[in-house]
Amino acid sequence: MRIYDIIEKKKHGKVLSKEEIEFTIRAYLQGEIPDYQVSALLMAIWFNGMQPQETTDLTLSMAHSGDMVDLSAIEGMVVDKHSTGGVGDKTTFIVTPIAACLGVKIAKMSGRGLGHTGGTVDKMEAIPGLRTQLEPAEFFEIVNRVGACVIGQTGNLAPADKKIYALRDVTATVDSIPLIASSIMSKKLASGAGAIVLDVKVGSGAFMKDIERAEELARTMVEIGKLAGRKVVALITDMDQPLGQSVGNRNEMAEVIQTLRGQGPKDLTDLSIELASQMIVLGREMDLKQARKEALATIESGEAYAKFIEMIQAQGADISYLEDLDAFASADHQSELLAGEKGIITQIDAQEVGLSAAMLGAGRKEVTDTIDYTAGIKLHKKVGDQVLEGEVLAVLQSADADTLQAAKERLRAAYQFGDGAQPRPLIFKTIN
Repeated sequence: MRIYDIIEKKKHGKVLSKEEIEFTIRAYLQGEIPDYQVSALLMAIWFNGMQPQETTDLTLSMAHSGDMVDLSAIEGMVVDKHSTGGVGDKTTFIVTPIAACLGVKIAKMSGRGLGHTGGTVDKMEAIPGLRTQLEPAEFFEIVNRVGACVIGQTGNLAPADKKIYALRDVTATVDSIPLIASSIMSKKLASGAGAIVLDVKVGSGAFMKDIERAEELARTMVEIGKLAGRKVVALITDMDQPLGQSVGNRNEMAEVIQTLRGQGPKDLTDLSIELASQMIVLGREMDLKQARKEALATIESGEAYAKFIEMIQAQGADISYLEDLDAFASADHQSELLAGEKGIITQIDAQEVGLSAAMLGAGRKEVTDTIDYTAGIKLHKKVGDQVLEGEVLAVLQSADADTLQAAKERLRAAYQFGDGAQPRPLIFKTIN
C-alpha cells in the first residue's frame, strides 16, 4: 500500500478499507509516513467525512496502537462514564458511588484539565493524600472490594490518537465529527469497560456549541460502540452555563460532598441521578424508572456518601479535611463580583467562567502549569435569577491576590441581563 493512494482515494470521498486504515495508523506511529501526508489525509476526512464502519475501523486501529486494558480480574460488568468536558462538571464523583452501591463496577481512568475545562484527576488530588496512580493489582483489588475506583490514565493508551490529535491541533482539523468521535472512543475502548455512558455537552462551555453537531457526535460514538461490540448510551446535556454553583478543584469536591449528603444544587443532582441510572441500566439491565428510584434512594439514605468516603479512603485520602467544608474550600484571598444593574440573568458564558477560574490558578494554559487547588469561583446567582444592583453574583478565590481583579473583569463580561430568560433543558436527548 502507498499513503499517496489512500490520500487520493479519500480526497474523492471514497470509503477506506480496514486494511488501508490499519496500514496508515501503524506506519505513521512507526515514523514511516511523514506528518505532511497524514495532514493531507486528515483534511480529506474533514471535507468528506467517514462512514460508520470506516470511523469504527479508525477507532479500533488507534485503540490497538497501544495497551488494551484487561479488566477480566474484576468480577461482574464494568461500566465506564465519559464527559466531553465542561465547566463545573463533577458528576463522576457522584455517579460512581451511586452506581457502585447498586452493584455496578466502575474501573475508571480519567485525565487532567487544560484550558477552560477542569480535570477529574486534578479535582481528586485536591484532597490531601488521595492517590490517583495505582498499580493494576491494587486498582483491581479496590474495584472488587469497594465497587469503584477512579485513577489517572496509566500505561500507553491509544498512542496513535495522541500523535494524530497533536497534528489535528495545528492543521485546523480538530472539529471533524469522525475524528473527534474516534479520538474519544479509542481511549474508552482501550480502557476495557464493557459498557459506556457518554455525557455529550452542548453550549457556550462545551466543544459542541449547537445541538445538531452535538447530536451528530453522540450518534457517531454510539454507532462506534455498537460496531465494536460495546453497549453505549449517550446523553446530550446542557453546558451553556456552569454545572452546579462551584468551579475550581476544592470548591467542586466540596460540592460533591454536599450533593452526596442530599444538599447539592438541583441541576447537578438531577444530572448525576440520570447518568448513574443509565449506568445501572447497562450494568444490571434494570428498568430505567426503577434505576432512577434506587439511585435517588442511595443519596437519601446516606449510602452513596458512605461509599464515596470508602472509595477515596481506599486510595489514601485524608478525610479529616472534609469535616469542615468551608475551611477545605477556602482560599487566602477572595473578592465579590457585584451586580452592576438590576434584572434577570439571561446568560452566563460557561467558557468565560472557566477561563476566569483558570486565571485565578484553578486551571492550566500548558500541561506543565501548577494548579492552585484553592482557586475557583462560587456562583451565587445563575441564569433565570432576579438580581438587584449591588447583589453578589459570585465570589472569586485565589492564593494570589494580584489575579483577582483581572479575573473579576473577565467574569463580569460573562453575564448578560434582561427582562427574562428562556429556560434550556438540562438533558436535551438520550441516544442508545
